[in-house]
Amino acid sequence: MNKIYSLLGLCQRAGKLISGEVGSQQAIQKGNAKLLLLAEDASANTKKKFQNSAVYYHIPLYTIGTKEAIGAALGKDSRSVLVITEEGFAKSIVQKINQA
Repeated sequence: MNKIYSLLGLCQRAGKLISGEVGSQQAIQKGNAKLLLLAEDASANTKKKFQNSAVYYHIPLYTIGTKEAIGAALGKDSRSVLVITEEGFAKSIVQKINQA
């Protein structure tokens, strides 16, 4: 899991990651989202909202870690939703998730 968090931090510094519900929803609707990540402890409403968005917009969706751990990896407060906007980062993260 640490490799995934490291990759998320790198993605954040490269400007290819959007965190938070509002920013993530905007990126999804604009067609910029390549990968959608949800925290395991996100609220049921948040999970349902983004699962529906992922299906509608054909975006891969994975559930990883806790809100606190994701926020810490990004150097921010707790985050329940992340969007990756670059294909290369998205593929690398999916690969690490599948190895875990």
